[in-house]
Amino acid sequence: MSATKPHALVTGASRGIGAAIARALASAGFPVIINYRERREPAQEVATAIAEAGGTAELCPFDVRDAQACEAALTELLTSRTIGVIVNNAGIVRDGPFPSMEREAWESVTRTTLDGFYNVTRPLVMPMVRARWGRIINITSVSGLIGVRGQANYSAAKAGLIGATRSLAQELAKRKITVNAVAPGLIETEMIAEVQREHVLERIPARRLGRPEEVAALVRFLASDEAAYITGQVIGINGGLA
Repeated sequence: MSATKPHALVTGASRGIGAAIARALASAGFPVIINYRERREPAQEVATAIAEAGGTAELCPFDVRDAQACEAALTELLTSRTIGVIVNNAGIVRDGPFPSMEREAWESVTRTTLDGFYNVTRPLVMPMVRARWGRIINITSVSGLIGVRGQANYSAAKAGLIGATRSLAQELAKRKITVNAVAPGLIETEMIAEVQREHVLERIPARRLGRPEEVAALVRFLASDEAAYITGQVIGINGGLA
Protein backbone atom coordinates (compact mmCIF):
# COMPACT_ATOMS: atom_id res chain seq x y z
CA MET A 1 0.00 0.00 0.00
CA SER A 2 1.22 3.45 -0.84
CA ALA A 3 1.94 6.13 1.74
CA THR A 4 -1.41 7.72 0.94
CA LYS A 5 -4.12 5.51 2.31
CA PRO A 6 -7.01 4.42 0.08
CA HIS A 7 -10.59 5.22 0.91
CA ALA A 8 -12.62 3.03 3.26
CA LEU A 9 -16.28 2.40 2.42
CA VAL A 10 -18.54 1.55 5.36
CA THR A 11 -22.12 0.54 4.56
CA GLY A 12 -24.89 1.31 7.00
CA ALA A 13 -22.67 3.84 8.74
CA SER A 14 -25.20 6.40 9.93
CA ARG A 15 -25.55 4.90 13.41
CA GLY A 16 -24.52 2.20 15.83
CA ILE A 17 -21.67 -0.12 14.94
CA GLY A 18 -21.30 1.32 11.44
CA ALA A 19 -20.88 4.87 12.73
CA ALA A 20 -18.29 3.72 15.27
CA ILE A 21 -16.39 1.87 12.55
CA ALA A 22 -16.38 4.95 10.32
CA ARG A 23 -14.94 7.05 13.14
CA ALA A 24 -12.31 4.41 13.99
CA LEU A 25 -11.10 4.05 10.41
CA ALA A 26 -10.92 7.82 10.03
CA SER A 27 -8.80 7.98 13.18
CA ALA A 28 -6.44 5.48 11.52
CA GLY A 29 -5.98 7.85 8.59
CA PHE A 30 -8.40 6.41 6.05
CA PRO A 31 -10.62 8.83 4.13
CA VAL A 32 -14.04 7.36 4.92
CA ILE A 33 -17.07 7.00 2.67
CA ILE A 34 -20.20 6.87 4.80
CA ASN A 35 -22.98 4.90 3.15
CA TYR A 36 -26.57 5.12 4.32
CA ARG A 37 -29.99 4.46 2.84
CA GLU A 38 -32.35 7.08 4.30
CA ARG A 39 -30.95 8.60 7.49
CA ARG A 40 -29.02 11.56 6.10
CA GLU A 41 -29.03 13.68 9.25
CA PRO A 42 -27.29 11.14 11.52
CA ALA A 43 -24.92 10.23 8.68
CA GLN A 44 -23.97 13.90 8.39
CA GLU A 45 -23.41 14.01 12.14
CA VAL A 46 -20.92 11.15 11.82
CA ALA A 47 -19.12 12.94 8.98
CA THR A 48 -19.02 16.17 10.96
CA ALA A 49 -17.59 14.42 14.02
CA ILE A 50 -14.88 12.85 11.86
CA ALA A 51 -13.97 16.22 10.33
CA GLU A 52 -13.86 17.89 13.73
CA ALA A 53 -11.43 15.18 14.89
CA GLY A 54 -9.15 15.92 11.94
CA GLY A 55 -10.30 13.13 9.63
CA THR A 56 -11.88 13.06 6.19
CA ALA A 57 -15.36 11.77 5.41
CA GLU A 58 -17.99 12.04 2.72
CA LEU A 59 -21.55 10.79 2.35
CA CYS A 60 -22.70 8.30 -0.28
CA PRO A 61 -26.38 7.32 -0.07
CA PHE A 62 -27.60 4.16 -1.78
CA ASP A 63 -29.59 1.05 -0.91
CA VAL A 64 -27.25 -1.95 -0.81
CA ARG A 65 -30.14 -4.18 -1.90
CA ASP A 66 -30.44 -2.33 -5.20
CA ALA A 67 -27.83 -3.67 -7.63
CA GLN A 68 -28.23 -0.83 -10.12
CA ALA A 69 -28.00 1.85 -7.43
CA CYS A 70 -24.86 0.22 -6.05
CA GLU A 71 -23.23 0.00 -9.47
CA ALA A 72 -24.01 3.63 -10.28
CA ALA A 73 -22.73 4.94 -6.95
CA LEU A 74 -19.57 2.83 -6.92
CA THR A 75 -18.74 3.61 -10.54
CA GLU A 76 -18.93 7.30 -9.70
CA LEU A 77 -16.76 6.87 -6.63
CA LEU A 78 -14.09 4.95 -8.53
CA THR A 79 -13.64 7.71 -11.09
CA SER A 80 -11.63 9.74 -8.58
CA ARG A 81 -10.98 7.49 -5.58
CA THR A 82 -9.20 4.28 -4.72
CA ILE A 83 -11.29 2.16 -2.39
CA GLY A 84 -9.05 -0.25 -0.51
CA VAL A 85 -11.20 -1.09 2.51
CA ILE A 86 -14.77 -2.37 2.39
CA VAL A 87 -16.78 -2.86 5.55
CA ASN A 88 -20.05 -4.61 4.78
CA ASN A 89 -21.98 -3.55 7.84
CA ALA A 90 -25.49 -2.78 6.55
CA GLY A 91 -28.06 -5.04 8.14
CA ILE A 92 -31.60 -5.07 9.48
CA VAL A 93 -33.69 -7.31 11.72
CA ARG A 94 -37.26 -8.49 11.20
CA ASP A 95 -37.59 -10.96 14.05
CA GLY A 96 -40.47 -13.37 14.55
CA PRO A 97 -41.39 -17.06 14.82
CA PHE A 98 -40.57 -18.86 11.59
CA PRO A 99 -44.08 -20.36 11.03
CA SER A 100 -45.57 -16.86 10.94
CA MET A 101 -42.65 -15.13 9.18
CA GLU A 102 -43.84 -13.36 6.06
CA ARG A 103 -41.79 -13.51 2.87
CA GLU A 104 -41.09 -9.76 3.10
CA ALA A 105 -39.44 -10.25 6.50
CA TRP A 106 -37.31 -13.07 5.12
CA GLU A 107 -36.27 -11.31 1.92
CA SER A 108 -35.65 -7.85 3.37
CA VAL A 109 -33.16 -9.31 5.85
CA THR A 110 -31.41 -11.74 3.51
CA ARG A 111 -31.24 -9.25 0.66
CA THR A 112 -29.70 -6.55 2.84
CA THR A 113 -26.97 -8.82 4.18
CA LEU A 114 -26.25 -11.21 1.30
CA ASP A 115 -27.28 -9.27 -1.80
CA GLY A 116 -25.76 -6.21 -0.16
CA PHE A 117 -22.44 -7.99 0.23
CA TYR A 118 -22.47 -9.05 -3.42
CA ASN A 119 -23.70 -5.73 -4.81
CA VAL A 120 -21.09 -3.69 -2.96
CA THR A 121 -18.09 -6.01 -2.97
CA ARG A 122 -18.06 -7.40 -6.50
CA PRO A 123 -17.55 -4.05 -8.34
CA LEU A 124 -14.66 -3.19 -6.01
CA VAL A 125 -12.73 -6.47 -6.09
CA MET A 126 -10.94 -6.08 -9.42
CA PRO A 127 -9.59 -2.61 -8.56
CA MET A 128 -8.20 -4.18 -5.38
CA VAL A 129 -6.69 -7.03 -7.38
CA ARG A 130 -4.96 -4.55 -9.69
CA ALA A 131 -3.68 -2.59 -6.69
CA ARG A 132 -2.58 -5.83 -4.99
CA TRP A 133 -3.89 -4.64 -1.65
CA GLY A 134 -7.26 -4.65 0.03
CA ARG A 135 -9.25 -5.30 3.16
CA ILE A 136 -12.77 -6.73 3.06
CA ILE A 137 -14.39 -6.92 6.48
CA ASN A 138 -17.88 -8.36 6.81
CA ILE A 139 -19.94 -7.67 9.91
CA THR A 140 -21.81 -10.85 10.70
CA SER A 141 -23.26 -11.85 14.09
CA VAL A 142 -23.21 -14.36 16.89
CA SER A 143 -26.64 -15.25 15.51
CA GLY A 144 -24.92 -16.61 12.41
CA LEU A 145 -22.67 -18.79 14.58
CA ILE A 146 -25.10 -20.34 17.04
CA GLY A 147 -28.59 -19.39 15.85
CA VAL A 148 -31.08 -17.37 17.85
CA ARG A 149 -34.71 -18.17 18.50
CA GLY A 150 -36.97 -15.97 16.36
CA GLN A 151 -34.17 -14.99 14.00
CA ALA A 152 -34.21 -17.67 11.32
CA ASN A 153 -33.92 -15.01 8.61
CA TYR A 154 -31.16 -13.04 10.36
CA SER A 155 -29.23 -16.17 11.36
CA ALA A 156 -29.43 -17.55 7.82
CA ALA A 157 -28.23 -14.29 6.30
CA LYS A 158 -25.32 -13.88 8.70
CA ALA A 159 -24.29 -17.54 8.38
CA GLY A 160 -24.33 -17.12 4.61
CA LEU A 161 -22.06 -14.12 4.94
CA ILE A 162 -19.60 -16.24 6.93
CA GLY A 163 -19.51 -18.78 4.11
CA ALA A 164 -18.92 -16.05 1.54
CA THR A 165 -16.13 -14.62 3.68
CA ARG A 166 -14.25 -17.89 3.88
CA SER A 167 -14.59 -18.64 0.17
CA LEU A 168 -13.60 -15.19 -1.03
CA ALA A 169 -10.61 -15.15 1.31
CA GLN A 170 -9.20 -18.19 -0.49
CA GLU A 171 -9.69 -16.56 -3.89
CA LEU A 172 -7.98 -13.28 -3.02
CA ALA A 173 -5.21 -14.16 -0.56
CA LYS A 174 -2.45 -14.35 -3.16
CA ARG A 175 -3.32 -10.81 -4.25
CA LYS A 176 -2.61 -9.47 -0.75
CA ILE A 177 -6.30 -8.91 -0.12
CA THR A 178 -7.65 -10.16 3.19
CA VAL A 179 -11.27 -11.09 3.80
CA ASN A 180 -12.49 -11.53 7.35
CA ALA A 181 -15.71 -11.49 9.32
CA VAL A 182 -16.40 -9.91 12.67
CA ALA A 183 -19.22 -11.51 14.65
CA PRO A 184 -20.52 -9.21 17.39
CA GLY A 185 -22.76 -10.45 20.14
CA LEU A 186 -25.14 -8.12 21.91
CA ILE A 187 -23.87 -4.58 21.41
CA GLU A 188 -25.36 -1.44 22.92
CA THR A 189 -27.18 -0.06 19.85
CA GLU A 190 -30.70 0.82 18.74
CA MET A 191 -31.03 -2.64 17.21
CA ILE A 192 -31.38 -4.28 20.62
CA ALA A 193 -33.39 -1.53 22.28
CA GLU A 194 -36.33 -3.86 22.94
CA VAL A 195 -34.27 -6.76 24.29
CA GLN A 196 -34.96 -7.70 27.91
CA ARG A 197 -31.57 -6.89 29.40
CA GLU A 198 -31.82 -8.85 32.64
CA HIS A 199 -32.54 -12.14 30.89
CA VAL A 200 -29.85 -11.58 28.26
CA LEU A 201 -27.10 -10.55 30.66
CA GLU A 202 -27.46 -13.85 32.50
CA ARG A 203 -26.31 -15.63 29.34
CA ILE A 204 -23.24 -13.47 28.78
CA PRO A 205 -20.21 -14.54 30.84
CA ALA A 206 -18.90 -10.95 30.84
CA ARG A 207 -22.25 -9.84 32.32
CA ARG A 208 -22.50 -6.74 30.15
CA LEU A 209 -23.34 -5.62 26.66
CA GLY A 210 -20.57 -4.74 24.24
CA ARG A 211 -19.87 -1.24 23.01
CA PRO A 212 -19.80 -0.21 19.34
CA GLU A 213 -16.32 1.21 19.86
CA GLU A 214 -15.05 -2.23 20.87
CA VAL A 215 -16.23 -3.72 17.59
CA ALA A 216 -14.80 -0.74 15.71
CA ALA A 217 -11.37 -1.23 17.29
CA LEU A 218 -11.25 -4.79 15.96
CA VAL A 219 -12.26 -3.64 12.48
CA ARG A 220 -9.60 -0.92 12.57
CA PHE A 221 -6.97 -3.56 13.36
CA LEU A 222 -8.15 -5.87 10.57
CA ALA A 223 -7.87 -2.95 8.14
CA SER A 224 -4.25 -2.32 9.11
CA ASP A 225 -1.01 -3.66 7.66
CA GLU A 226 -0.42 -5.46 10.96
CA ALA A 227 -3.32 -7.78 10.08
CA ALA A 228 -1.91 -8.78 6.67
CA TYR A 229 -1.61 -12.48 7.60
CA ILE A 230 -5.13 -12.77 9.00
CA THR A 231 -7.67 -13.86 6.39
CA GLY A 232 -10.65 -16.17 6.14
CA GLN A 233 -11.34 -15.78 9.85
CA VAL A 234 -14.54 -15.21 11.81
CA ILE A 235 -13.67 -13.30 14.97
CA GLY A 236 -16.27 -13.19 17.70
CA ILE A 237 -16.64 -10.21 19.99
CA ASN A 238 -19.38 -11.24 22.35
CA GLY A 239 -18.23 -11.32 25.98
CA GLY A 240 -17.93 -15.11 25.92
CA LEU A 241 -21.46 -15.77 24.67
CA ALA A 242 -20.19 -18.09 21.92
